Amino acid sequence: MEDTGKRINKFLSESGYCSRREADRLITEGRVTINGTVPEMGTKVFETDEIRVDGKLIRENRGKPIYLAFNKPAGIECTTNQSVRNNIVDYINYPERIFPIGRLDKASEGLIFMTNDGDIVNKILRARNNHEKEYIVTVDRPITDRFIEKMSNGVPILDTITRKCKVEQISKYIFKIVLTQGLNRQIRRMCEYLGYEVTALKRIRIINISLDIQVGRYRDLTPAEIKELNQLIEPSSKTEEASLPKVEVRRPIVIRKKQ
Repeated sequence: MEDTGKRINKFLSESGYCSRREADRLITEGRVTINGTVPEMGTKVFETDEIRVDGKLIRENRGKPIYLAFNKPAGIECTTNQSVRNNIVDYINYPERIFPIGRLDKASEGLIFMTNDGDIVNKILRARNNHEKEYIVTVDRPITDRFIEKMSNGVPILDTITRKCKVEQISKYIFKIVLTQGLNRQIRRMCEYLGYEVTALKRIRIINISLDIQVGRYRDLTPAEIKELNQLIEPSSKTEEASLPKVEVRRPIVIRKKQ
């Protein structure tokens, strides 16, 4: 730890205990202490400080960074809170402390990254970074050209308009969609606005990593994958303004199934 100290949320994320966003939540809930005292948000910590979460001593992470690709089954909750039934940490049961990068709805399945590297979490989660995430979605009604066009151009949900995105029809009830933002239950809300209900949702790609493992299994990212991933996210801003929505000026790309 630097002599000038570091913010408590940064320390917790770099220790491998949780993401910085999760650290903020723990601090707000009063579950973090520095030398026995509950800190304010933004408090700096130093080498001589004793940092605990729920009474557990947290030490700096001097081990090797862990990067896993996990094929999450439906029904598993993407939380590090182990008091939550069917949480992702207990399901994987990894021998070291790891946490998910972002979320995937409990009812959804597919690719999610697990790591102990808080810095990479912050880069990937920034909304302005335009990192692609690809999904295969099944709905309860036949897909129409209008549905594909509306999904591609943006749908009003959560007091905003979703970004223009690539949508491709695969079959009568199944389509593929590539998003560059991560609003809460975004695909489900978009479909619901257009009168459709999602019956199955699977994430098959995050940036340069594609899903290639069975449901419920995980694997280490390869050195080549990690190198490419870091190159792709390197331009990402770490500033707070990076989480603000960006105005999109690109024309939508609409791909329809060939008849």
